[in-house]
Amino acid sequence: MKTGTICVQGGYTPGNGEPRQIPVIQSTTFKYATSEDMGKLFDLEAEGYFYSRLQNPTCDAVAAKIAALEGGVAAMLTSSGQAATFYSIFNIASAGDHVVSSASIYGGSFNLFSVTMKRMGIEFTFVSPDCTREELNAAFRPNTKAVFGETIANPALTVLDIEKFAEAAHSHGVPLIIDNTFATPVNCRPFEWGADIVTHSTTKYMDGHGAALGGCIVDSGNFDWSKYPERFPGLCTPDASYHGVTYTERFGKGAFITKATAQLMRDFGSMAAPQNAFLLNLGLESLHVRMKRHSENGLAVAKYLKNHPKVAWVRFAGLPGDPYHALAEKYLPNGVCGVVSFGVKGGRSAAEAFMKRLKIAAIETHVADARTCCLHPASSTHRQMNDRELEAAGVSPDLIRYSCGLEDAEDLIADIAQALEGVEA
Repeated sequence: MKTGTICVQGGYTPGNGEPRQIPVIQSTTFKYATSEDMGKLFDLEAEGYFYSRLQNPTCDAVAAKIAALEGGVAAMLTSSGQAATFYSIFNIASAGDHVVSSASIYGGSFNLFSVTMKRMGIEFTFVSPDCTREELNAAFRPNTKAVFGETIANPALTVLDIEKFAEAAHSHGVPLIIDNTFATPVNCRPFEWGADIVTHSTTKYMDGHGAALGGCIVDSGNFDWSKYPERFPGLCTPDASYHGVTYTERFGKGAFITKATAQLMRDFGSMAAPQNAFLLNLGLESLHVRMKRHSENGLAVAKYLKNHPKVAWVRFAGLPGDPYHALAEKYLPNGVCGVVSFGVKGGRSAAEAFMKRLKIAAIETHVADARTCCLHPASSTHRQMNDRELEAAGVSPDLIRYSCGLEDAEDLIADIAQALEGVEA
């Protein structure tokens, strides 16, 4: 099926007389006739549900739709995009291990990697998304377990050269993990360019209406974990907490997601709520239609800002002349997204003055929503970074992240115009 058909039909096929919409299984537990039946579930010898912290039928149906959209073999929902990012790495890395990451990533991910996971004993080396192949290869160590990047970085809007990073990762025997939140599988499917694992903050475009927090991890099924048993012992050696099951032997291409569910979700519990999964599915049904409008609005706003005398710079990969335009044409030929980053002449104070005058766009930490919103990252989502870290992440003090919603582009441009009128350049 094509992407649009999967958005509408994927993940759930009702039988004769069954509900047309995905049912919300709002239950924490599931009944079984015998202890032996339940025991098989705990030993991972049978399929089924016993506790919604690990799996729930509603969540699994929506995860299956996202897996189909990305072209993966298996997926799992999480309670947030941050949980998905953490699980995707912690599923294969532990204390004493190392990960290579693009420096141009979401501020929350940077903090997770550089502070919290560092306290857990996992070291990260951050490289520029524009680094040379030699610089990228130099970042690897013998204990490197993965490479991480974002298709379109939030909020710097750099576009990752997925093939370059995938080739480097695979030459060192590790997977490439890509956060595909801003592009969505409508505009880019990273597996087709060599990525192995994809994550999403489904809170953004996938939900699209600011209704439900959520995240997702999708496995391509392409990375051969068993080729490197010493590097990935959690997947390739017996798990004592499940009576010695070896995930790669028992579950094959489903090993990564099964381990993340059976181990990490069991122990950390960042499960998506069934009601949130239901709301997410409603958003997914129109994702292919909305992304086209978001991308069109983003390009229209970027073109207007580029020619405005009070605007210092504009970043939007769909804009001809943008440093990442060539990569966008390669990886995102059908559209980029609706997020535009730009700076107002006059720096931080001018940016704050501009935002105060906006009438349609709301100042929110949210992004990638049906309603237009904007943010000043240096004083909010990235405020934990120092100037050097901000520069490495592509976040300047004057940067405004403007997320074009589904409104009429002419109204958005008129709102921007009146806001800029009152700014002293």
